[in-house]
Amino acid sequence: MAEHRSMQRGALLDAARTLLSEGGTEALTFPALAERTGLARSSVYEYFRSRAAVVEELCEVDFPVWAAEVEAAMKRAETPEGQVEAYVRQQLALVGDRRHRAVVAISASELDAGAREKIRAAHGGLVAMIVEALGALGHQEPRLAAMLLQGIVDAAVRRIELGVAEEPEAITEAAVGMALRGVQG
Repeated sequence: MAEHRSMQRGALLDAARTLLSEGGTEALTFPALAERTGLARSSVYEYFRSRAAVVEELCEVDFPVWAAEVEAAMKRAETPEGQVEAYVRQQLALVGDRRHRAVVAISASELDAGAREKIRAAHGGLVAMIVEALGALGHQEPRLAAMLLQGIVDAAVRRIELGVAEEPEAITEAAVGMALRGVQG
């Protein structure tokens, strides 16, 4: 029985990822989850109290995986510049990944405190690593620089998601250039 429940829970999370990546948080509804998984809507409520609970569990499951991939890329870099570049590149490389798309949709949405706390915890290690790299590059305010750097990444993610004029590779190169050289070009 427990195994069956965990399979259904996994199927619900998977359906939630798909809905989020296709339509953002508005698309994540209990009727849509029921339809995607073939469960009765009342069954969906047995697993999750609310949409917020679904989002919170996705954060718990997906954010650490995503953060670990970025962290691994940063650890392979030899220099602080290399770490900054890996931080930007790896996040943008993960945009096409369905888990990451769900993470992006979640980040962009209004979250309750519980989900925000879980995201902050997962981001904590990443932020600490990038703050250290920026400090090594001589930034006087490495935490502030880290927030602004993440702003560049977020803007690039949105641009890739929109599927605008430029190819994802061009957006990635522009974001890396901006991260490493500011607006010098």
